[in-house]
Amino acid sequence: MPTRRLGCLFALVFATACPCLCKAAERQPNVIVILTDDQGYGDMSCHGNPWLRTPNLDRMHAESVRLQNYHVDPVCTPTRAALMTGRYSSRVGAWAVTQGRQLLRRDEVTMADVFAASGYKTAMFGKWHLGDTWPYAPRFRGFQEVLRHLAGGIDEIGNPIENDYFDDTYYHNGVQEQRSGYCTDVFFAACEQFITTHAGERFFVYLPLNAMHSPHTVADKYSAPFLEQGHPPVRANFFGQIINFDENLGRLFQTLEDQDVADNTIVIFMGDNGTAQGFATVEPDDGFNAGMRAKKGSVYDGGHRVACFVRWPKHLDAGRDVSQLTCCRDWLPTLVEMCDLTLPREVDFDGENISPLLQGNDDPWPERTMFVERQADQPKMATRPIEKGRRPNYAVLTERWRLVNGELYDISNDPGQNNNVASEHPERVEALKKQYEQYYNDVFANDGEYTRFPVGKPEHNPIRLTVRDWHPTHGNVIWKQEQLADDELWINGFWAIDVGQAGNYGIRVSRFPDDAKAPMKAKQVRLRVGEIERTQNVHPTDVSAEFSTRLEAGHHIVQAWLTDAATGKQRGAYFVELEYLGNE
Repeated sequence: MPTRRLGCLFALVFATACPCLCKAAERQPNVIVILTDDQGYGDMSCHGNPWLRTPNLDRMHAESVRLQNYHVDPVCTPTRAALMTGRYSSRVGAWAVTQGRQLLRRDEVTMADVFAASGYKTAMFGKWHLGDTWPYAPRFRGFQEVLRHLAGGIDEIGNPIENDYFDDTYYHNGVQEQRSGYCTDVFFAACEQFITTHAGERFFVYLPLNAMHSPHTVADKYSAPFLEQGHPPVRANFFGQIINFDENLGRLFQTLEDQDVADNTIVIFMGDNGTAQGFATVEPDDGFNAGMRAKKGSVYDGGHRVACFVRWPKHLDAGRDVSQLTCCRDWLPTLVEMCDLTLPREVDFDGENISPLLQGNDDPWPERTMFVERQADQPKMATRPIEKGRRPNYAVLTERWRLVNGELYDISNDPGQNNNVASEHPERVEALKKQYEQYYNDVFANDGEYTRFPVGKPEHNPIRLTVRDWHPTHGNVIWKQEQLADDELWINGFWAIDVGQAGNYGIRVSRFPDDAKAPMKAKQVRLRVGEIERTQNVHPTDVSAEFSTRLEAGHHIVQAWLTDAATGKQRGAYFVELEYLGNE
């Protein structure tokens, strides 16, 4: 499929087309990208929510260009991958939230790479969810300052076991560090400190928050008003998280003003997918979803059409709506233009430069076709026959039409996607299906090749792998800390690794993390790395098993089996650590 190739010629082209923005770009504005988790289009008062009062989001809405037909992926990792690269998440390897498919391929250029190559100070505070080890972690992807949690949530497997959204242990430039306070407050405070420190320089801040993700933990003072209104506790907490975020957004705006950088700072706000709790998909529904069908995880619009506000005082017209089809992949090519950035190497973007739309250029905007899909570990073309029990999960988007799993909706007349008109427009259905198949063959041209964990590099040694990262072979994956202790859970999977150098390796397997060591309750441990297989008898009270073996350089599959002492059944080892020991 066609893509846009950006390079140094853009500066010349843009100078002619948009001289006012180019003149501003000579000063290279600061940029802050705010990404909230699980906050849908309707989860704010400026979009008509009858219960929420979000004065600072409302202020940003009033002071911004608003993208009203703006789309992301239906869940968090793919949106983050697409936003950071300007390319389809399926193309860059990160199309799922677990299963080893949440890793952003190491050869992709990120938004932070581009800003860093252009002389900006770069920082990220919050939820990365594109890989936690070298070379996938954000400090290896162009960010010079990082404060974050691991995995997909502060309290998920891979993070310190005691994390619960308050007074948690984070990773500051790769080093564990305890911070006092509520998670959203912590990330905003770090962001504001970074801005204060670098106010006299050009800076790029990526602020992808873990709120409003489950378990929707928040201080009682934020949730209490919604409980009093009669909302169920989960939704009350979810709304409380939004109120806390809104307060922090106001403090961020005040910091920009205090540091005298507000007028030359582009602030972009967006959600990462549809609402998680603001709307129920079962009857009767008593929530609010701005008239859209479905929610997070769905390929109907309610799963991927989200809010997006762009604030740049004195440069972009406040309060103007853009109705054309846009998406999160558009931001990197757009910021390359608006900020006069230098690409470290040529990139084939799937997104478009939408700066003419932001500027209000009256030139005709070309018709676009976009694709949204949900894929599991092994990708499948959704329009072809698939195995029993698995349903198609894709959508094709144009300005007028939505093809959703073979259903067709005229979105201009039916924004709620209530009336399937596929039988009335069979030629349109077939044409959109064909476009989807062309897209699929393009983005999965490598047939879903594994994104592998590199091991054996001395300066990044050892490498720890968790159950969240495996490709499932029996059952699925788990991500909640409490699931580790479920004695009735019999699942397994493998990790794909890339051994960088041949040599001797120590491999330690366990069921529980090092900060919560507990007996594996196993009588035997079996380990396989490529063609090498080792078995070791253990005592049920042992907390781990250690193996030593020589590994040759190249691609290998790692898998381990724990034979339960009580039942004889097998589960996988949830943690595997590989350490290069040398080549003697």
